[in-house]
Amino acid sequence: MPGYEVKVQTLAIDGAADLQVRSLLDHQQFADPAGAAEALGISSAQWPLFGQVWPSGLHLAAAMAVRPLTEGERILEIGCGLALASLVCHRRGAEVTASDIHPLAGAFLLENLRLNELAPMRYCHGDWSEDAAAGGGAPRVQGRFDLIIGSDVLYERDDGGALAAFIGRHALPRCELLIVDPNRGNRAAFGRRMAALGFALSETPLSAQAGSADYRGRLMRFVRG
Repeated sequence: MPGYEVKVQTLAIDGAADLQVRSLLDHQQFADPAGAAEALGISSAQWPLFGQVWPSGLHLAAAMAVRPLTEGERILEIGCGLALASLVCHRRGAEVTASDIHPLAGAFLLENLRLNELAPMRYCHGDWSEDAAAGGGAPRVQGRFDLIIGSDVLYERDDGGALAAFIGRHALPRCELLIVDPNRGNRAAFGRRMAALGFALSETPLSAQAGSADYRGRLMRFVRG
């Protein structure tokens, strides 16, 4: 492909069938000829991160492979990257919307749906800033959801609380939130913001069963209502 190189790999997901996934070849890829990513605040160093397979994403996909689904439940994945958890949910028949800020995330999702012979699914631009414009031609996230999921989304300090506010705008009064976090230092502040929104937290330690051998993290489960 012009500007960057890709690979296709088979990913083993605990509790689910393997996924065929197109990802960026490595962390050195970058292509933003029209400045679309730069306009969204995505630097050249951040640019390739959406297109990598991360252990936390594998853990979230594994969690969604075994979580009981409720008929009519609406699911939103935030900061989806390659959307592994969304693909697992979609293959199980769930009503899921994947979202990300990166202008290429939707195109990669479309190709990964094709590789796995899956029907189309909804993708939305997921900038957490309330006043942000849509990017990459995708519509912005609209409406409220029963379940919101994300992996490794607490990578910045987020002093203004944009992520918690975004979740608050899109969470139903009765809502569950699942966040896989590789023990970053920002989860305590995020937890306080979610508590202020009425969410109660429980945590499950995670190790290497769905990630790299030295992975350490936790599944944070927030429930309201």
